Order: sequence, then C-alpha cells, then structure tokens
Amino acid sequence: MLSELHETVRWDDGTLRLVRRHCALSREQAGSGLLLVPSVFAWPRVLTRSVHPDPPQLAYPARGFGAVWEPRTSAATEAVAAVLGRSRTLLLTELDTPASTTQLAAHCGLSAAGVSQHLIALRNAGLVTAHRSGRSVLYARTAVADQLLNP
Repeated sequence: MLSELHETVRWDDGTLRLVRRHCALSREQAGSGLLLVPSVFAWPRVLTRSVHPDPPQLAYPARGFGAVWEPRTSAATEAVAAVLGRSRTLLLTELDTPASTTQLAAHCGLSAAGVSQHLIALRNAGLVTAHRSGRSVLYARTAVADQLLNP
C-alpha cells in the first residue's frame, strides 16, 4: 500500500523511502507509528512532518477528489458568460472568498491590469464590492452576483 501512495514513496525491505528527500531520519529519531494524511492540498507532491513526540506524518495527494481544482461551470455560468464575457464571469466564480487583484490575476491567468478593469466594471454594476484590508483591497461577490451564478 505504501508504494502506491505516490511515485516518490517506496517501501523496501521494511524501510519507508522518500525519493529525492535529503533528510535522513532514523526510526529512533522519528518516534513510533506513521500518520498518513490524504490531502487535496498536497497535490502534486508528498509533504512530511516529523516533530517529536508526535508520530511522523506523510501527507500525500488524495485520490477521488474529482474536479476540485477544475473551473466551475454550469448552465448558469455559461449564460452569464454570454452576457458579461468569459473573463468577468471567471472572476465572479473565483470570488467565493474575497481576493485581491493580484491573487485573482495569478489564479485566473489574466493580467493584473485586465483584472482591475474587469473588477471596476463589475463593481459599477453592483456585482462585486471592494474593501481595504491592510495594504490590499479585497473584492467580494455580492448577493446579486450569487443569484446570477446560482439561480
């Protein structure tokens, strides 16, 4: 089972080996047991943690997480995209949680200047709000935008 967790994890002769890891840890140093942690956030890598007295932990990409990282589309978003445009609809769907222009640009693959222009238009239409948080301005979807995307 351990050899099937990830391509960088091997079970050889009673020893767990992590390929391309430079930290050698003996059984005595690591403590007893091994905590396996399936995670959609570890993808595509394997993450490790070893802090005494806790058992060593191995976080690996969970199987069966479906399309959690795929863009969310539905008949409603397709209809909204036909009116607002694909980029503005993409930005609205990404605003499940407040985000800055820079965060949205990086996540959506758009330029920061383009995202800024789209957010201004969406704010003027009452589909997003802007709030300052420290040095950043965070944008959030309004209830009107929620109804457009989830009728």
